[in-house]
Amino acid sequence: MANILIVYSTTDGHTLRICNFLQRVIESNAHRVSLVSVADPLPGDLQRFDTIVVGASIRYGKHSRQIYDFIKNHRDLLESKANAFFSVNIVARKPEKNQPETSPYLMRFLKQIAWRPQLLGVFAGKLDYPSYGFFDREMIRFIMWMTKGPTDPATVIEFTDWQSVEAFGQRVSKL
Repeated sequence: MANILIVYSTTDGHTLRICNFLQRVIESNAHRVSLVSVADPLPGDLQRFDTIVVGASIRYGKHSRQIYDFIKNHRDLLESKANAFFSVNIVARKPEKNQPETSPYLMRFLKQIAWRPQLLGVFAGKLDYPSYGFFDREMIRFIMWMTKGPTDPATVIEFTDWQSVEAFGQRVSKL
């Protein structure tokens, strides 16, 4: 039984939902999982974890600054453990952009950090116009218009491929 830490950053809560799903998958393989937001205090001694997974959402083309800081501050620890990283973004709704090697956001992110995760994942997120404030709703509608996505301000669509999330969780369980 491995002791696994999932550190995440979420903007609207969907990355946390993905983390909760991953937790269930990994725990079904007889491992223990601790889930913590990068915005919260970390759980004591991180050395006690066998595997560390980092997950982060994208907003306006970027991952959270806190994720960059976590990776920078804990790079040696990450490299000394089994590890993984996954990114959640709406662009991944497109089949040609939902793999680690085809995700422009993930490729750019990896160029900006020194850590090289052993396992990578990319998952499409959720579009929920009614829950966004005015500025975010209009900016995201503009981005979706440019990328030929849905622009109706009443739109709520979950693009996440849960089978891909489950497969990622199974791979994490085997690290």
